[in-house]
Amino acid sequence: KISIKRNQEGKSYVDGINKVDIDVEDKAAGLAQLEAVMVAAARARSVATTKMNAQSSRSHSVFMLHLCGSNEESGTIVEGALNLCDLAGSERLDRSGAGSDHKRLKETQAINKSLSSLGDVFTSLANGSKHIPFLNSKL
Repeated sequence: KISIKRNQEGKSYVDGINKVDIDVEDKAAGLAQLEAVMVAAARARSVATTKMNAQSSRSHSVFMLHLCGSNEESGTIVEGALNLCDLAGSERLDRSGAGSDHKRLKETQAINKSLSSLGDVFTSLANGSKHIPFLNSKL
């Protein structure tokens, strides 16, 4: 199970994920490593057939790219991160047929709840709310 934690500096991180260093000196090796990571991630995705979609994504996927660069002349080091999220799709229970299968029903309800929680965060941020409900979902 994956959990979100904070380190001693107060930065959030996800415990239990894989971190893979990509070779940046050898472009061919780096691309091969990246492709292997993407293949492994695709295998770990949960997909199922519904009435609405032959390959419906049943899980969220988060790809975190951490970059580190340096200027050899000044000695300046810059770090950054790019987070890409591929979210499982929201489906209506009656149209997808998920309501007839207990496992699919629970899965669809969890997907819809997490997407709704994410929407609440975006709405709160856009409205300048004092309270942003980040903790309503791990997503």
